[in-house]
Amino acid sequence: MLEKLGMYLQYPFVRYALIVGVLIALCSSLLGVTLVLKRYSFIGDGLSHVAFGAMAVAAVLNLTNEMLLVLPITIICAILLLRTGQHAKIKGDAAIAMISVVTLAFGYLIMNIFSTSSNLSGDVCSTLFGSTSILTLTKREVWICIALSVAVVAIFILFYNKIFAVTFDEDFAKASGTDANAYNLLVAIIIAVIIVLAMNLVGSLLISALVIFPALSAMRLFRSFRSVTICAAVLSVFCAFLGIIISILAGTPVGSTIVAVDAIVFGLCYIGGKLFGGIHA
Repeated sequence: MLEKLGMYLQYPFVRYALIVGVLIALCSSLLGVTLVLKRYSFIGDGLSHVAFGAMAVAAVLNLTNEMLLVLPITIICAILLLRTGQHAKIKGDAAIAMISVVTLAFGYLIMNIFSTSSNLSGDVCSTLFGSTSILTLTKREVWICIALSVAVVAIFILFYNKIFAVTFDEDFAKASGTDANAYNLLVAIIIAVIIVLAMNLVGSLLISALVIFPALSAMRLFRSFRSVTICAAVLSVFCAFLGIIISILAGTPVGSTIVAVDAIVFGLCYIGGKLFGGIHA
């Protein structure tokens, strides 16, 4: 098995997949803890459907670089979700469900009406579940992912204290002079970037798992925000790396394999938390 793995690692597309997978998993885990604690776990699901609709439009327009259209649209919808979710008449979960369903439906409708592809069902399946798209990355796409991932990590570290304050007590953060709306907006933009990056890794239907599972697993073991965040990052990177390796060796779908590994690790963390209790570190 090690010889087989060593043979696969000689191919650039395998190395690209591992690099991108690990970076996306790291970025997803950092914001996942905040989203879970703010009860906005499904924003990833809603934005992934928005990205699917934008990708459908980009495909119809024959854009050579889909990200030029997909990323701005996803960011705009993230901002709209934040603003709409704060409205008294439309709560956050309802706003996410509304935008999610509409964009997914319109995306699939556009692909059916205007598509020139001879394998529409295959294209849709690849977009929704990731399929083998992570294994067809170009060097340019890898560098874009690296640049955006470094930016996300740097912003999170730079504004860690503010994000922490807004996550746990938004009213107190406002009273202490922190512009909570601005930092909520920052979180929304960052998660939109992560969603677009993760489309090639796990597909639009499985992105929520990449965001939520590491955070929930870490919360079973630790109690402090810093420890949960660090643990979530480690678990997320490990699960993504292991999932991609298993997928390559066993020939299984990349996205589904990563999510399956995440689910197994969550089960182990849940059992460990029950046996040993949360660590206040």
